[in-house]
Amino acid sequence: MSGNNPVPTELNYDASTRVLTVSFDEGSVFELSAEYLRTHSPSAEVQGHGPESYKLQIGKEDVKIEKIMPVGRYAVSIVFDDGHDSGIFSWDWLYRLGINRDSNWKKYLAALKAANHRHKEL
Repeated sequence: MSGNNPVPTELNYDASTRVLTVSFDEGSVFELSAEYLRTHSPSAEVQGHGPESYKLQIGKEDVKIEKIMPVGRYAVSIVFDDGHDSGIFSWDWLYRLGINRDSNWKKYLAALKAANHRHKEL
């Protein structure tokens, strides 16, 4: 671990399931779907420019990851097949996405339902 921040030891993307598995040096292993990563991208396009300006991403159920590129020693850039490529996923961001996956996913599905979007899981 670098200080108190876990660092990934392995990233594996399975194109057939569209799941990125991230293993961290403190022992955590998270399976993060391409849809989850796309809809929770750290980019301004998704997060907006402040805490209350999150922009719900609709219709991303079938999105795929085309490329994962290192950004220094602190992050990766993920290119999605819908053209989204502006999010820099820091190790801390990926770790928080993993730790909070279940609650984030429930909020996302609830927001889709509130927006009258029929997700495959709903």
